[in-house]
Amino acid sequence: MEEKFVTIKDIAQKLGISVSSVSRALHNHPSISLKTRNKVRSMAKQLGYIPSSPAISFQRGKTGTIGVIVPKLSEPFFATALSAIENIATQRNYKILFGQSLDTEEKEKELVESMLHHRVEGLLISISKKTMNYSHLDALKRNHLPVVYFDCIPHQKNIHYVVCDLRNGTIEAMNYLLRKGHRTIGLINGPPSLFASMEREDGYFRALTMKRLKIDRSLIVSSDLSEAGTINAIETLLAKKKPPTAIITFNDFTAIYVINHLRKTNKYKKDLEFVSYANMPILKFMEYGPSASVEQFPYRQGEKSTEILLDLIQQKNVITSEPSAFFKVYVETQLIEKE
Repeated sequence: MEEKFVTIKDIAQKLGISVSSVSRALHNHPSISLKTRNKVRSMAKQLGYIPSSPAISFQRGKTGTIGVIVPKLSEPFFATALSAIENIATQRNYKILFGQSLDTEEKEKELVESMLHHRVEGLLISISKKTMNYSHLDALKRNHLPVVYFDCIPHQKNIHYVVCDLRNGTIEAMNYLLRKGHRTIGLINGPPSLFASMEREDGYFRALTMKRLKIDRSLIVSSDLSEAGTINAIETLLAKKKPPTAIITFNDFTAIYVINHLRKTNKYKKDLEFVSYANMPILKFMEYGPSASVEQFPYRQGEKSTEILLDLIQQKNVITSEPSAFFKVYVETQLIEKE
């Protein structure tokens, strides 16, 4: 039979006093005599009573908890970021309440409501790649909850965020391919609504402009980042009259989807070169993979976003309308070439 936790009601019944008297005694309320307080504490110890941390925290107006919402923990990027988040939170005596949106807007909305219900003191969010409506995020502002976005952020003004400098990361990836002689370079990008997609596209155009090369917008194809969507994107690029000799993909997963598809359909060519983002550890063990990947430093992003959030929690006036008061942190990227 499952054992139940001892409650203050159990203590009250044993001593023949009211539940409210037990509660006040446990919290050293002056209205309760020292004799009664000692009797209550003694009985609580005898029964093995464990105080409820959330209950104590609610009475003090604090829960000592921050919320974390990410798309998928199965992605190495978020597993690494979460490790950093938990480490920093623990150092600052905070616990984390964690949830996965599974890259759906509806699940993300449910998690935001759940975080508010559990009275987290602040929230870290990497939004779903399919999130188009930000009304549930606006609810966080109305509730005066400190929020820091990281990695995948909403295209909104006046928010705190920590992201990688994907614009410069893309310029570096483009220059790498241009140095190797490629002039027709494709880009399999993410959904156009994503801030990260816009940063990649901007870096792509800037790299070509700096080299005074012609810009062909048809070489940029958007994908919903699913395997099927990515396959459609690569087939669109390869169907061009002059197909690309190199392709930059939104992340390592899209590169893997593309390469596996090309090998299965006997369309894979060794001189078709790929560069991706994220630099997943598994890439070093792959025979067929991108020749380079843009490292986005998930641990640094997790550390910095958590530090900012906990500092905001300590401040009295977190909500402000002054754009200069918002943290906008860019973590430098690094192009990692594969052997």
